[in-house]
Amino acid sequence: MTAAQRRWRLDLAYRGQDFHGFAPQPGIATVAGALSGTLVTVLRLDEPPRLVCAGRTDTGVHALGQVVHVDLPEPLFDDERGDPSERLARSCNRLLAPSVVVTSCAPAPDGFDARHSALARSYRYLVHDAPVSSPLLEGIAWRTPGPLDVRAMTQAAYAVLGEHDFRAFCRRPSELGPDEPIVRRVLDVAVEVVDDALGVASVGTLIRIDLTAQAFCHQMVRSIVAVLVESGRHACSAADVTEHLRSGERSGLPAPAPPEGLCLMSVAYA
Repeated sequence: MTAAQRRWRLDLAYRGQDFHGFAPQPGIATVAGALSGTLVTVLRLDEPPRLVCAGRTDTGVHALGQVVHVDLPEPLFDDERGDPSERLARSCNRLLAPSVVVTSCAPAPDGFDARHSALARSYRYLVHDAPVSSPLLEGIAWRTPGPLDVRAMTQAAYAVLGEHDFRAFCRRPSELGPDEPIVRRVLDVAVEVVDDALGVASVGTLIRIDLTAQAFCHQMVRSIVAVLVESGRHACSAADVTEHLRSGERSGLPAPAPPEGLCLMSVAYA
C-alpha cells in the first residue's frame, strides 16, 4: 500500500444463489468480481482493487455479515461533496443491490486485516423440516422430510464444542497429507426451532443451527449440519459424532448439506 492509499473496511450482505462464491474467477459471476468491478466504476480506478474477505463463501452460500478490506486511493473522490463513507456505500449499492449490499463502510484502523484480524466467525444454517417446500424459503433453507428430533440434534451438536481435529468434517486442502490434523476450536453452538411469526415455512418446522468458531475449514459447517440432521432422524448419535472426531475418519458420514441453507452471519474483531 502506497502513501496515496488508505485501507477501508466494507461490511457486506449478499444473496449466494446469484454468485459462484466469493473469490474472483475470470468470466464467472462472483461477489469479489462484482464488488471490485463496481469500485472501478465508482472511483474511476485504472484496475480492479484487491479484496480480502474474512471468510470465503462457496457457490450458493449467503452472507449478512461478510467483512472485506480494500486499499483505495486517498482521497476517494475528486470533490468534497458529502461524507466519503456514506457516498461510497451509496454509490456501490446503486450498482450492486439487491444481490450485494454494502451495509457499512469506514476507514479501517491501523493494521486491520479482514481475515487475519478476525477472532471468530458465526454461521447460521436453516433447515426446513416439512413434507413439501415453502416458496418463501426456496434458496435459503434446506428442506428435509422429517420429523426431526431437535433435542437429539442439540445433544449431537454439543459434541463438536471445543477444540477438535475436524478432518472427518472438512474437505482436505491439497497441501495436507491424509494423516495431518485439521484442528479448529468451536466456541458456541445452538439448535433451535424458529418462531415463524410471518408464516414463511407455510407447513412444517423451521430449525436454525448456529455455529461460532475461531475459524472453519472448507465445508465444515455443512458437514456438521448433515450429521445433525441424521441425528434428528435417530440415524446417529452424539457418541457417533465424538467417535468420528476422535478417529478422523469420514467413512459412514452423510454428504455435506447443500449450500443454500448456509449464511455467514457475523465476524468478530478485537
